[in-house]
Amino acid sequence: MLEGKATIREADMPEKMQMQAMACASQALDLYDVFDCKSIAAHIKKEFDKMYGSGWQCVVGSNFGCFFTHSPGTFIYFALETLNFLVFKAASS
Repeated sequence: MLEGKATIREADMPEKMQMQAMACASQALDLYDVFDCKSIAAHIKKEFDKMYGSGWQCVVGSNFGCFFTHSPGTFIYFALETLNFLVFKAASS
């Protein structure tokens, strides 16, 4: 496990949820190859859907841009190993 070695770039979510996001990312890196970003993202999304209800989105990679609207209190962007992780819950329309 790599918990504690993540660097939070930006966050708008409770600290407990932030810790869970980083723990899920660490667990995914233990389960999948670091180059399998799609499986890593799917693992984190499914875990957050189970814990906090459906509607979560996850982007994983080393180089990506994004622009989105999230529900208040449901966003984190952090780095772990060579990857960046973006986890958020989509805003209701």
